[in-house]
Amino acid sequence: MFGIAAPVSHEVLIKKSRFIGCVQAVTGRAHAQEVVAQLWQQHPSAAHVCWALMAGGQSAAVDDGEPGGTAGRPMLEVLRHHNLDGVLATVVRYFGGVKLGAGGLVRAYTDAIAGALAQADTIERVATSRVQVHMAFEFEGTARRLATKLDAVVATSHDSSGVHFQVELAHNKLQDFVTQLTNLTSGQALWQGPSEPV
Repeated sequence: MFGIAAPVSHEVLIKKSRFIGCVQAVTGRAHAQEVVAQLWQQHPSAAHVCWALMAGGQSAAVDDGEPGGTAGRPMLEVLRHHNLDGVLATVVRYFGGVKLGAGGLVRAYTDAIAGALAQADTIERVATSRVQVHMAFEFEGTARRLATKLDAVVATSHDSSGVHFQVELAHNKLQDFVTQLTNLTSGQALWQGPSEPV
């Protein structure tokens, strides 16, 4: 899966209608809806703000008053074709007075998003998992070295019983981390998790 490094826009003019396509990174549906609301504020005289979302297993396709299946769904298919996740595609349409028909609308919305994606820098998204582990203080240094070796992100807290690690790392490295730390602590590490892949 891939994400978008920075927002990119692309404009298409067809029979006097303007289609302003944009692709950008979002964290989920709520974030996408905030972006769409901001677009309406920036373009109050637009006829439509259609959008499609692929984020964390969620997808959405919104036609915003265009004939069903002519805007959001084609945009969503472009995102799927590019294997994107965590990405919002939006198209602001200013109506030019000439109806385009269903086929013309599908092409216009598809072209606006495909044009934006052609200019976008993509980044690889790695599925991660989170796990919590509690251990005696004596194993903290060992656990930190292992986490560093496996490119894990660690948050720690301490109490009288020892150290608590919250670890996030690539999903494909999780089992290796659990196995190695269990061996290094002679089975004294107490585990919670892991979470589902993120």
